[in-house]
Amino acid sequence: MFGGLGNLAGILKSAKELQSNLARMQEQLAAQRFEAAAGGGAVRAVVDGRSSLVDIKIEEQALSDRELLEDLIKAAVGAAMAKSQEAMKEQMAALTGGLNIPGLSQMLGGGQS
Repeated sequence: MFGGLGNLAGILKSAKELQSNLARMQEQLAAQRFEAAAGGGAVRAVVDGRSSLVDIKIEEQALSDRELLEDLIKAAVGAAMAKSQEAMKEQMAALTGGLNIPGLSQMLGGGQS
């Protein structure tokens, strides 16, 4: 009847370890950079591992067509974010052993899980 307390202690210890590992992973993700370009390099976007835009570079020749520039910016940022989110998914899978934990991506700042 009281054997469940040992199991509960083990679960709590595992949860605490997971929380510590998640905090470490958040720090690592924040330090990673993912770059993507659009328009043959006319626009380059850099996001961190948490999908936050870090930098954007626009070549002079891209400034002549506003609509094209807007499309290139969206494409570069979207591609860089996709790289970032894929890396986050891979790291989470390694951390959780492939177990899907609802809401984990949002906790780490990555949008969808």
